[in-house]
Amino acid sequence: MMLDLVRTNLHRALASSVGDGFAPVRLQRDLARRVNMALGEPICSRDELERRRAAAKRLEELRGAKTSTPFAKAQPPVVIYRERDRNVRALRRIKELLDAKGVVYTELDIADDESSVDFVLREAKCERDALPVVFVATTAVGTYERLVEQDVAGHLDELLAGA
Repeated sequence: MMLDLVRTNLHRALASSVGDGFAPVRLQRDLARRVNMALGEPICSRDELERRRAAAKRLEELRGAKTSTPFAKAQPPVVIYRERDRNVRALRRIKELLDAKGVVYTELDIADDESSVDFVLREAKCERDALPVVFVATTAVGTYERLVEQDVAGHLDELLAGA
């Protein structure tokens, strides 16, 4: 509570226009505003603090509700095959999609195993620069683009359900 009082009083001082014409006050206030922005605005109004707390509480409720996913029980193994730092953006997007669906997956770096790379590329029917590639059980889903296509068509849910 004391920290909230400090934060809101500092916000009131930063938001005030008193002394804006006086350079020493204006420069320090401008610097404080910039630091506040860079830190994600920890100094804010009481209303903003309440909105943030309500949003954080709602997020926790949503996270708690997400634990009961239909795929958590009998989900076939999901493996993401990747090569070190290749296509990091695609890898991040794949993980975000699978995390959003509540899918448990394993991530394997196959850069040092040429036979694994050849097998994955052959099964997924893609080029070497297309890694990372997703497999659900023994089925090659493919790259991020193919994963999204399967998800939109509803086939990814079928694969994850074991159908």
